Parts: sequence; structure tokens; C-alpha cells
Amino acid sequence: MFEQSLNPTGHLWLTVAAALIPLIALIFMLAVFRITAWIATIIGGAITVLLGVVVWHAPFAGMMKSYLYGGLTGIWSIDWITFWGLIIFNTLVLTGDFDRFRSWIVHHATADIRIQTIMLAWAFGALLEGLVGFGYPWAVVVPILVGLGIADLDAIRVAALANNAPVSYGALGAPIIGLAAVTGLPLLALSGSIGNVVAILALLPPWVLIYLVSGWEGVVEAWPLAIVGSLSYIAGQWPVAHYWGPYLPDLSGALVSFWVLFLFVKIWRPKTIRGFGGAPLKPSASVTADSAAPTSTWEAFLVWLPYIVLIGVVVAWTRPQSSLPAISLFKLSIAAKSSVTQKAITSVFNFAPLNGGTSILASWLVILAIVRPNRRILPQVFSKTFKQMWGALLVAFFVFALAYIFVYTGMANSLAYGLSKIGVFFIVLAPILGWIGVALSGSNTSTNAMFGPVQAVTGRLLNLPVLLLPSFNSVGAEVGKPIAPQTASVGVSTSRFVRSEGQVIRHNMGWTLIVLAYLILLALLFYYVFPNSMSV
Repeated sequence: MFEQSLNPTGHLWLTVAAALIPLIALIFMLAVFRITAWIATIIGGAITVLLGVVVWHAPFAGMMKSYLYGGLTGIWSIDWITFWGLIIFNTLVLTGDFDRFRSWIVHHATADIRIQTIMLAWAFGALLEGLVGFGYPWAVVVPILVGLGIADLDAIRVAALANNAPVSYGALGAPIIGLAAVTGLPLLALSGSIGNVVAILALLPPWVLIYLVSGWEGVVEAWPLAIVGSLSYIAGQWPVAHYWGPYLPDLSGALVSFWVLFLFVKIWRPKTIRGFGGAPLKPSASVTADSAAPTSTWEAFLVWLPYIVLIGVVVAWTRPQSSLPAISLFKLSIAAKSSVTQKAITSVFNFAPLNGGTSILASWLVILAIVRPNRRILPQVFSKTFKQMWGALLVAFFVFALAYIFVYTGMANSLAYGLSKIGVFFIVLAPILGWIGVALSGSNTSTNAMFGPVQAVTGRLLNLPVLLLPSFNSVGAEVGKPIAPQTASVGVSTSRFVRSEGQVIRHNMGWTLIVLAYLILLALLFYYVFPNSMSV
């Protein structure tokens, strides 16, 4: 068994600098040279292999096995989920079912811009993030908000900040599943700890959204809307995150939030109806009618049915009592002796054919039986999905491969050992590291793969609650999404700011830093007041 070296250069900070080289190389390739993410991760992997052989003296054959097992884990644990999630979305788009669903939601919004924003950007946006991710909530929600009178750039900022809370559970939980894979931490425990942080984080964005579209006067009038919007999302998200896992918290949170808001505005509305900027509207103002919007109860049931099916199948399939995800056909693994614990640390690929991704495939098959698309549509669905995400599919393979060898060679332990010398102050840096990671990679999943192992080992060396730093790495990545160039490029694709991502990022930056500061305070709160909630 290969024995890792904690300080192979003999000088701690020189070792730390060497361990940082792959991460710094990725930063320059993604942020400075704008190299495509999948190519950057291939080059980053090659640099990591070279350093592993020359500096950490890791066996080349062992690294290649670890690299392969990591890549296969990226395909089976991440790609298999995100691919079928996007297949479901594209099926609904190409059959017209998604347009009918969107029309129903817009039709039932009121004329008040604050209610429209919370129902559409907050609740509906979380539903899209939970199903697809990859910036699609921006792309879908922004044209709706612009159509309701919000200026283009402000509509993008509203959609981006509304997306702050649900990102860790986006794309059917892929970021948390990836974090569990690279850290070895229990999936359900991670889902619950991140759910704790997101629950408090989610208290803030509705207030910000209402302020952005209507000013302080609008907030004073509509404060019950912010409270109901945040608490209803938490009520749907938190129990699912704790007791069912990371696949569905966004969908459940979004659905509960939307329907609670839907019923709430039937009994309470602000005294003054306001448009964008806080301008009062006439009492007779109403949402622009959409003749194509489903209006009957049966039509409403049909447009919601695919999402109900998805939740029902995935819950039944992946609930803790289910044995399906645990079925394994085979495992491939290679071990190294950890330089920190002196125990075996394994790079493992577990082929579990009935995992969460397969449950989403099963959901799609049920949805097909319900919507009954024309046979010609299915090839279009697969073609569109591959065109949209072939790069992301490759990134999942190469970034998890890189992460696995980063751990196998001992580089992650060496970096964590050096960072642990910072002391407890590292709690402040943990969410910032996640924020930086997603700003560079555009992906919470990639950020967790790159920085998750370092966060986990640093936490152990500092005797912190084991889930604390990995959880705040993931939630820090949520907060960085509004300034991620790759996310912005997808998000602005339906607006007039195509190829103007820089202007969008600058417009989002100020509020993103405010939310990041809030998250840092939450990290300190959980460490000093609620440490048990971050323990396994």
C-alpha cells in the first residue's frame, strides 16, 4: 500500500505551495485564459499526476487507477443524475407541457410586482434549479420578469439572487452527492447539515428581492410576503433534506412555497398594488391574460402532474428505508495509507445500478406514459440534451478524476495540514473558498469536488465538527453563483445581455458580497452555538 507523505519537500509552506499548483492552474485556465472547463480539468489532472509522481512520490499505476475510479464516479454519481433531469425538462419543453405549466403560473400571479417576484423568481426558480440547474432558472425566469415590467439587467439580478438558496440541492442533489463521494462523509448527514445552513440562509433573499423590485416602501408594505415566502420554502426543504436526502429538497421546497404563497395572497395582499420600482398601479391592474394558460382544475392538475410523478417516484425509490440504491454489482478500489490518520484511505468506484439517477430515469418513463409525446420528439429530446450538456458531462468525469488523485497522492492532506495552521479562523475562510470556487468553475458540484476533501481534512485537523467546513464550502458556492461566468452565460441566453456577462456580474457583485458576509456570520453561529448540528 502506498504511504502518503505529509511534508515531502521538508518545508511546510513549500509543500503547501506545491499542493496549490493544480488549483491555481485551474484558476488561471478558467478565469484568465478562459479555457473550456473540460479541457482545463484535463490539463489540471495532468499537472496533478506530475506533481504526485515528482513531489509526493506516488506510484503512477496507482494514480491512474484512482483517476479512472474518480472519473467513473463522476459519470455514475453525477452525470447519470443530471442527464436524466435535463431529459425530463427537455421532454416537457418540446411537448409544450412546460410552456403550459409556465403559463399557468404566470396566469395565477397577481399584478403586484412583489408577489410576482416571490412566486416566480423565488418559488418557480427553485423548482427549475432543483430539476435542471446549470443557470436554467435565470434563462427561463428572466424573460418572464422582463415581460412583467422589470428592467433587463435588474431582472437578471433578481433571478440570480433568488437562486442563492437552492443551488446546493440543484440538479437533483448532484453537488451534495459529489461532496459525499470525495469526502467519504455520509450522504444523508451532509444533506441534513447543508439543509440546516440553507434554512437560515433562505430567510434573507425574499427581503432582498422585494427591496430590489419595489424599494424600502415596498418592503414595509409587503413584509409578510417575505416571511411567508422564506418560511414556506424552509418548511418544504428542511424535512426532506434531513429525512430523505439531497435529491428533492429544492422541488419540495419550491412546491410548498408556491402553493402556500398562492393561498396566502388569496387572503392577504399589500394595500397598494405596486409595479417595478415601487410605482403604484391602479387597483384594476391585473396580470396580462394568456389565452393559452390552463384554467380548469383538471388542466391545472395535468400541468403539475409530471413534477408530482418525479417527486413520488424518487421519494419511494431513494427513501432511507429503500434498499434499491444500496444494491451494488461491483466495486473497484485502490487504497493508500493516509498521512494524517495513518489509516487506509480508498479511491472507490461503486457501481450501484439502481442509484438515484436510475430513479429519475424511471420517473421519465412514467412521465412519457402520461404526456405521450410524438415519436419524432424523443430523438430531438436526446439531441438537444447532448448539445446542451456534453461539456458538463465531460467535466464531471475529469474533475472527479482530478479530485480522486489529489486525495490519493496525499496532496489534499498536505494542503489541509498547512491550512490548519491558520487555526479556527479558517471557519471564516471556508465559505469564501466555496464562493471563489464556483465563481471560477460555475459549478457547485465541481467546487465541492475540488475543495471538499481539503475542507474535510482541515476540519478534522482543527477538531471542528466534521460536517461544518464541507457544508459551508457547498453553501458558499451557492452564494457565488450570481457571479459565475459560466452560469451567467447560460442565464443571459434569453436576454439582450448575451455575451455581456461581465456587465451582469458587476451588477450582481455588491449583493453577492452582502449575502456572503451573512453566510460567514452563519458559519460562526453554527460553530459557537449549534456545533452538534454539524456532527455525524
